[in-house]
Formats: sequence, structure tokens, C-alpha cells
Amino acid sequence: MNSENILEVKHLHKRFASKGVVVKAVTDVSFDVKPGETIGIVGESGCGKTTLGRCIVRAYDASEGEVFYRTRDGEELDFLKVDRKKMKSIRKEIQMVFQDPYSSLDPRMTVLDIIKEPLKANYPKMSKAEMDQRAKDMATKVGLNPTYLMRYPHAFSGGQRQRIGIARALILNPQIIVCDEAVSALDVSIQAQVINLLHDLQKEMKLTYLFISHDLSVVEHISDKVGVMYLGKMAEFAETEELYAHPLHPYTEALLSAVPVADPTVQIERIPLQGEIPNPANPPSGCYFHGRCRYCTEKCKTETPEFVELKPNHFVACHRAKELSLRGFAYDTKPEAKDE
Repeated sequence: MNSENILEVKHLHKRFASKGVVVKAVTDVSFDVKPGETIGIVGESGCGKTTLGRCIVRAYDASEGEVFYRTRDGEELDFLKVDRKKMKSIRKEIQMVFQDPYSSLDPRMTVLDIIKEPLKANYPKMSKAEMDQRAKDMATKVGLNPTYLMRYPHAFSGGQRQRIGIARALILNPQIIVCDEAVSALDVSIQAQVINLLHDLQKEMKLTYLFISHDLSVVEHISDKVGVMYLGKMAEFAETEELYAHPLHPYTEALLSAVPVADPTVQIERIPLQGEIPNPANPPSGCYFHGRCRYCTEKCKTETPEFVELKPNHFVACHRAKELSLRGFAYDTKPEAKDE
């Protein structure tokens, strides 16, 4: 494991089998994460983003692969292969914020009990008074009024509920947070508040984020690096500004063409994708994207492209990446200031 990394995902696979049908939800995904970074994972619904996140935190058991993790004590281990006893000791260092703030909170528990529940599970000898105080301190830190903690989740708005979920994830002082579509169910103005909160907490608590989302404009704002997934595979991975300005995969180009620009005078040419995402139980031969790609060749239909580092820290899986000149997100679409 590289000494600069806190997390290394190596050739991760996840397959679901039911009634003789095998669904390849995640196929051969690899990437590295440095401490304090935010890695955005984007793609259409059904591309395997959530499954990848849940495999990393071991909510699902991966079928193959390795997730090397550096603990707070400096120990390096494969998170997927540790035994139950060791798992419990390091579980508090990797936590998850779920997508739906309405279904991820128990409606029969008070907010105080929800936030302090991880403390009960990990520190059973801690006094009730100390647990209550920690929960109140964490609620204050995420912007909740501690005098409301004896209320139940139904008394809170969507944005407030997501703050409760964030407080619950942070109460154990983790190193890594996996945010699974953490703002997609929220109103746009509330999204901005929660994203700013996550950014502030990252600086204050030295957190590392894996931010899963289908919204590329949100990912651009919060991420240091971005991975683009398609049908369970990583299509492209690079630093955020590099990927948005100079995409190397046709799928990334199409996704970026759909990012809205906050300027009504700018006309963006959309790149529509024909057809639907193929069935992961019966993926196509060659490049998984070839049936929807406007640059497709016969080689794309038969040979699987390798995921290679084509430029420094810019990885892509495309046979034609070297020869194509793809259009990135228009950073220069803001109107120029006029001379008075």
C-alpha cells in the first residue's frame, strides 16, 4: 500500500446471483484515495455507484478484490478480509451517510437516541450522561438545535433529517465517510447548505469523503477527483478540473453536455445517448458502452478496453481515447466583463 494513501480499492467485483441469473453489479473497479480528499463517483442510475460504496464499507460482501485501508493507528489491512472482532474495532473509522433521510432514520426513536446509537454499540461502558452530551455537541456542530433532540424524525424537514444522519455518522469520529447520494433527495437550496456543511466538517475533522452522486454539478463543487462509472465498470478517473475540461471517454463527454450552465444566453449542444443501459445480467461484448457510442468501431464491439493511465493521474477505458478530441464542460461560458 502506498504510504500516501488512506484507501486503495483494487480490482473490486460484486455479483448478485438469483435463480441461476448472475448480475455483475461492480466489475474490476480500482482507484486510490489520499487522506483529506473527496472522491466523486458519478454515473446513471444502475451503474453500480451505490453497490461500490456499500462494498467498501462492507455493508455488502464483495465477490472479489481488495480494499486496503490505513487505520488511525497506521496499521495497513485489507478491510474485506478482517475477522469480525477486528472489524468491530475499525468499523467506527469508516461510516456512511445514506441517500434517503426519510427512510434511514427510525421513526420510533428520538433524534437524541438516533445520534448516540453508534456510541451505545461501540462504547457500552460509556455513561448515559456522556453519551447525551456528545450527541448534543455533535448536533450543534452539524447545525441542529440541541433543544429539539427529544423530538422524533417526523418533526424535522428533509435537510434537517440529513443533518441528523450526518451527525450519526460523525459521532464516532471516523476517518472516511461514504456519502451515498447524500443531497439528491433535498431541495436545491438545501443541497447547497448541506454541501457547505460537509465541506466545513471535512476541514474541521480531517475527513476523507467518497461522494456518490448522479449530479455532476454537485460533484464538481465538492470533489478533488472524479470517477465515472458505466454498467459496473470505471470508465474514467481523473482530477476534477482535468476530467471536466478534458474528458477522454465518450460517456463522460455525454454526461458533461447535460450539466446546466447558470447563464440563459449560453447555448449548450446536448449529446443524447441512444437506447438504454444494457442488462448487467447479460452485458454486451467488448466495450460495454459501444451500443450507445457515436464513435464506436468494430474493435469496440469485440475487444474489452483496458483501464489505463493515458495522462498523468488520468485513467480511462476506451480504445479510441488517444485519437478522439472530446468536448469538455465549458468553464469559459461565463460572459466576459465589458470595458466601461
